[in-house]
Amino acid sequence: MSNVIEFKQPPKPKQPRPPRPGLKKLLIVLGAIAALVLIWAYFQFLG
Repeated sequence: MSNVIEFKQPPKPKQPRPPRPGLKKLLIVLGAIAALVLIWAYFQFLG
């Protein structure tokens, strides 16, 4: 035990991963395809 304050460097924050643009594009395409399938099914069975 000593009366001296130890100054420690704070840990470096983790670098956030860069977003993948391909993943966002894939989700948009899948959403558009799902919407078209739902529209087709609606008119096929109820229209």
